[in-house]
Amino acid sequence: MSVLITGIGELTTNDEELGTLPDAALVLDGDRVVWVGPAPAAPDADERVDVEGRAVLPGWVDSHTHLLFAGDRTEEFGARMAGKPYAAGGIAVTMAATRAATDDELAGNLRRHVAEAVRQGTTYLETKTGYGLTVADELRAAKIAAGHADEVTFLGAHLVPPDTDAASYLDLVCGEMLDAVAPHVRWADVFCETGAFDADASRAVLLAAQRKGLGLRVHGNQLGEGPGVALAVELGAASVDHCTYLAPSDVDALAGSDTVATLLPACDLSTRQPLPDARALLDAGATVALASNCNPGSSYTSSMAYCVTTAVLQMRMSVTEAVRAATWGGARALRRETGDGAVGVLRPGARADVHVLDAPSVTHLAYRPGVALTHAVWRAGRRVR
Repeated sequence: MSVLITGIGELTTNDEELGTLPDAALVLDGDRVVWVGPAPAAPDADERVDVEGRAVLPGWVDSHTHLLFAGDRTEEFGARMAGKPYAAGGIAVTMAATRAATDDELAGNLRRHVAEAVRQGTTYLETKTGYGLTVADELRAAKIAAGHADEVTFLGAHLVPPDTDAASYLDLVCGEMLDAVAPHVRWADVFCETGAFDADASRAVLLAAQRKGLGLRVHGNQLGEGPGVALAVELGAASVDHCTYLAPSDVDALAGSDTVATLLPACDLSTRQPLPDARALLDAGATVALASNCNPGSSYTSSMAYCVTTAVLQMRMSVTEAVRAATWGGARALRRETGDGAVGVLRPGARADVHVLDAPSVTHLAYRPGVALTHAVWRAGRRVR
C-alpha cells in the first residue's frame, strides 16, 4: 500500500541533488520511498497523511550500541559521579549477569531497548556481542541480536575475562569464537585501549575477521591518545568509534580516509571525559557520525536526539551537521548510505525510514533541548508511531 506524506514544512533528504525542501511531500510504497518533491506536485497514493507543516527527516541511524546484555550498573554510575574514574574493567560486571541470563531474558531486554529507540525516531540500529566472552555465550548473543537488530557486530575482543590468560583468550577470539559467530554477524570490532587490547592484539583480531569476510570496526582513542585510529585507517575499517582523544595526525588520517569517525557524546558525558573535537574533524574533511553507544555501564541512553543536542550545544557542530551525522553519517559508518534500500537518506529507492518532528524545523532539536519532539515514525514503510 502506498502512503503520501504531505504538508511537510521542512524536508531534510540528505541527498545532494534534493537538499532540504520546503512545502514538500513523500510517497512511500512498501518499504521504499518512491517519490520526493514539492507538495503541490505529489502523485496520488492509497493513503494520505498530512503532517501540517512539521519537519521531516530520515530516521536516526544508530551505528553503535551494546544492547545484548543483562544486569544493572547503577552502583558504578553513582561511584563515577562521586569522582571514581571510568575504566574498561566494568564490563566484567555485565559479563557475569549476561552469562547468567536466559535466552528469553536477553531477547526480551533487547526488544525493549530497540522499541524504546524506535519510539524516539531511530529506524536503523546496530548492536554488538561482547558481554558473554565464551564461545557459547558469544554465539547465542549473535543469534539473538540477529533476530532484532538491523546490523550485528562481533565484539569478542571487548575485554579479556577475569582470571583468563590474555594470549590464550586472543587465540580463542581469533579462532574458535570467530568461526562460530561469523555466519551470524556482518562486522567485527575490537576495544583497542589501555586495559583491553593493545595494538598488536587488536591487529590480530581485525586481520582474522577480515580473512573471514567481515567488515571492520574499532573502539579507539576513548581513554587517551592511542593506536586505534591509525590501525582503523590502515586496515580500512568502516569506522573508528569514540575518538575522544585525537592527535593532529589522527585527524589528518581520518580526513584522508574512508573511515568514519563515530562520536559518542552521551558516553563522554557519562564518564566525565572531554567531548570529542568534532569541529577539528569536520573542518579537516573527515566524515563524522553520531551514535548513542547505548550500554548499561557508560552510556545508558537510546536517545539520538540527546546526542544531536549535545553535539550542537557543546561540540560546535551546526544543527545541519549534527542531524546529518546522526542519519547519513551513521549509515555511512555501516556502509548503507548508497544504492537500493539506502538508509539515512530520503530519496526514491531509499528505505522508507521517516521521522516526523513535532516542530517546524530540525533546529528545534537543539533549540528545545530535552523536549520529546518525535511525532511519527515509519520504519521500512510501516508506521510504528
